[in-house]
Amino acid sequence: MDARDVFLVPMPQQWRPGEGEYLLPAQGRIIVDAAAADAVYPIAQRVQRALRTHASRAWPIVAGPAGLYAASPLQDATEPAGRVVIHVAPGLTRHPQGYELTITATGVHVVASTPAGAFYAAATLQQILAQAGPELPQMRIHDWPDFPNRGVMLDISRDKVPTMTTLQDLLEMLAGFKVNQFQLYTEHTFAYQRHRTVWIEASPMTGEEILALDAYAQARFIELVPNQNTFGHMRRWLVHAAYRDLAECPDGCDTAWGYFDEPFSLNPQDPRSLDLVRDLLDELLPHFRSQFVNVGGDETVDLGQGRSREIVERYGAGRVYLDFLLKIYREVRARGRRMMFWGDIIVQHPELVDHLPRDMIALEWGYEADHPFAEHARLFAASGLPFYVCPGTSTWNSLAGRTDNALANLRNAAASGLAHGAIGLLNTDWGDNGHWQPLPMSFVGYVYGAAVAWAYHANRELDVPRALDAFVFHDAARVMGRLVYDLGNTYQVPGVLVPNASILFRILQWPLERIANIEGLTEEGLQATLAYVDNVLEPLPRARMARPDAALIQREVAWVGDMLRHAARRGLWALRRHRGMDDKPLRTQLAREAQSLMTTFRELWHARNRTGGFADSLARMQRMAADYED
Repeated sequence: MDARDVFLVPMPQQWRPGEGEYLLPAQGRIIVDAAAADAVYPIAQRVQRALRTHASRAWPIVAGPAGLYAASPLQDATEPAGRVVIHVAPGLTRHPQGYELTITATGVHVVASTPAGAFYAAATLQQILAQAGPELPQMRIHDWPDFPNRGVMLDISRDKVPTMTTLQDLLEMLAGFKVNQFQLYTEHTFAYQRHRTVWIEASPMTGEEILALDAYAQARFIELVPNQNTFGHMRRWLVHAAYRDLAECPDGCDTAWGYFDEPFSLNPQDPRSLDLVRDLLDELLPHFRSQFVNVGGDETVDLGQGRSREIVERYGAGRVYLDFLLKIYREVRARGRRMMFWGDIIVQHPELVDHLPRDMIALEWGYEADHPFAEHARLFAASGLPFYVCPGTSTWNSLAGRTDNALANLRNAAASGLAHGAIGLLNTDWGDNGHWQPLPMSFVGYVYGAAVAWAYHANRELDVPRALDAFVFHDAARVMGRLVYDLGNTYQVPGVLVPNASILFRILQWPLERIANIEGLTEEGLQATLAYVDNVLEPLPRARMARPDAALIQREVAWVGDMLRHAARRGLWALRRHRGMDDKPLRTQLAREAQSLMTTFRELWHARNRTGGFADSLARMQRMAADYED
């Protein structure tokens, strides 16, 4: 195989192809040359498995200086000749997570300063072996990350809580793309022992599961970071009688999304609010070895509308917000952790940024292609406050994703973060309004986000469909990568773009009268949508995925296509109904489809996720189906 034909994800920072190949001998050794061989041994095992899987080579692992195993001129020809040397020692690379991978005519050599760097070299070598088998092209790779912290955050509070198998499979995939942080966004889905009422119906993560997941992540050089909202987005707590009195607005509030008829944020002026935060931190944090904790603090939309109205009128919403945020900060510091918080509120009050302690980390989030990452990054950088840029997969409120928006959003975040000194990129994957999107629809964003977080300039023009087929779907037919990529652009076909969502998803959840009054929605656009989805899904049966859940993925993708077509037909029916046309045949078809879609949704949900939350998510489809009744 020619080195120039090798495809890697992420593409490395520097890569020089050589001439010729290294044919792996039948016999050989994997040599761990490191002071702490035990720390590198699991990495060597990954290389060993890759050699066995992709090159049919069963090489043993040994430890010691590589020179001990150098060939002698008097060596017996029957002795092992092949070698993969993993050399780890402080100071060997400029970046602590960097590595050098060299394939010569006589062996494979990994050089790294830390076990993490060696792990990333092994991930690259695994991808080369998967393509080249035993005939490795000669090359030299010098690689390191743009961002020291490269994370993914998965929402497990609206409404899906994945099974442990799902989470472990996801971590294994992300580790292969050099992601090194992972967060589970939590509102009510950790099993707090003193707060059973809040999570009893949610199938939460238990303390033992977090400990196990933390260990699983650490073995893959991923830091599991605790994430618990502690100010806004506390509805799942405050709707219960035992907590309702802690709410800023117990009976609801006005928001930018319309009137919200339930409590939303904690009342920052009630000392018991901070008592609750202390209690949550005390129980949650010991389950994580990470020194970080994400306390949320975003979208406190009701602040000043209720019980804190008087003090907000006196001092301003920004200062009242900051006061409570600093109280949480002191609790975090008292427990020996470093606090992360969402930065959306503080950027509305730039004069207050200088009041933030410089050991806090601001999380600058935004999910549209043109989000002002650069403007907000300049604000944090000028103040000396460490910050992450936090784009997203654009899958929530969409079913299939919004591919073009997601890639532009991720590019924008990475470029702005790199230009202004962000210390991390956190790729977020939310579950708003029922978390209807199946997990594979997020793979586009996961792959591209990991690539630009590692090496932005080398991966800006990454061939995402090819990356998906090669390293995610393992599709020999090269069908699924392009199919999922293109299905994610269905959101553009109706000709109506809405922020943070697809109009097709909104059609599935909005009342009929609202659908009929969507500006720009036409029968022509919806008919074009039906034709587009049919065309994209046509090659689905030809996919040849080499993964255990291949059949499940095909069902998930087919179901997403059916939901998108249902949305287009529902839109057509709403428009005709609004004009006084009683299209009974179409309504009958929609009713029949809805029942089938819900049956399949139940099966797909339980294939990857726990039972808790399903009833809430399904209820949204049931409301949709109720519109078709006589």
